[in-house]
Amino acid sequence: MLDVIIDTLLDVLKLLPFLFITYLAMEYLEHHSSAKTEKLISEAGAFGPALGALCGIVPQCGFSASASNLYARRLISAGTLIAVYLSTSDEMLPIMISEAAPLPLMLKVLGVKLLCGIVFGYIVDLALGRFFRTGGHTDIHDMCESAHCHCDERGVLYSAFIHTVQIAGYILVITFVLNLAIHLIGEENLGGLILSQPVIGTLIAAVVGLIPNCAASIVITELFLKGAITTGAMLAGLLVGAGVGLMVLFRVNSKRLADNLKLLGILYVSGVLVGILFDLLRISF
Repeated sequence: MLDVIIDTLLDVLKLLPFLFITYLAMEYLEHHSSAKTEKLISEAGAFGPALGALCGIVPQCGFSASASNLYARRLISAGTLIAVYLSTSDEMLPIMISEAAPLPLMLKVLGVKLLCGIVFGYIVDLALGRFFRTGGHTDIHDMCESAHCHCDERGVLYSAFIHTVQIAGYILVITFVLNLAIHLIGEENLGGLILSQPVIGTLIAAVVGLIPNCAASIVITELFLKGAITTGAMLAGLLVGAGVGLMVLFRVNSKRLADNLKLLGILYVSGVLVGILFDLLRISF
C-alpha cells in the first residue's frame, strides 16, 4: 500500500509543472491576446496534427494534459488532440532505457506512434471534423464561474495556481484508485489474459492502455519486454495510452460529453486497428 501511495504522489508531482504552465499560458492569452495572436493560432491549425504528434513523443505524460486543456478552450483541433494522445509515450521510453532495450526497438515504437498520430490526426480533422462542435469558445473565466472560485479576479498567477491545485487534486484521487487496482490485479495476471487471446488480447491491451495514468504504459511496456504480449498488443496499449490526458479532458471539457466520448472511441479504435494489423501481418519488433 505504501508503494501505491508513493507512486501516486510521484505521478501527480510530475504533472504539476505542466498543469501550472498550461494554465499560466491560458491566463496570459486571455488577458493579453491580440487579434494578431488569435490569427496566428488559427492559421497554425493546418499543421496542428503534425506538431501535436511531434510534441507527444517527448517522454512524459504532462503534454497530453496540457493538450486537453487547450482543446477545451478550442485553441487546438480534435485531430491535433488525437495526434497528441496517440504519440504520447508516457513512461514507455524511460522503462525501455532502464531495461537496456535495443535502440532500434525504441526508435521503431516511437516511429509508429509518431506516424499513427499524424495520420489519424489528419483523418479526424479532414474526414470527421464536422462531427465535433468547433464553436463555443471556452476561456479561463468560464472555468472560474463553473468552479465558483472567483480566482480570475485576483490576477494571472493566483488563477493559474488555483486551477492547477483543483485539477491536481482530482487527478490524485483517481490515480490512487487506478494504481491500487493495477497493484491488486497484478502484471502477470494481465499478461496471461492478453496473451491467451490473440485478437481479444489486443482489445484487452487497448483497454488497459486507456487507464488514465502513467502506470498503464509501464505495465504494457514491461509485459512486452518480458515477452508476455505481442507487438500488436503492445502497440495497441501504448497508442491509446494518453496518460492523464483523458482524465483531464473529461474534467475540463465536461460540458461537451458527447465530443469527449467520440474522441475516446476514435482513440481506442485507432489503437486496436494498428495492433490487429501488426498481428495479422505477423510484424514483430
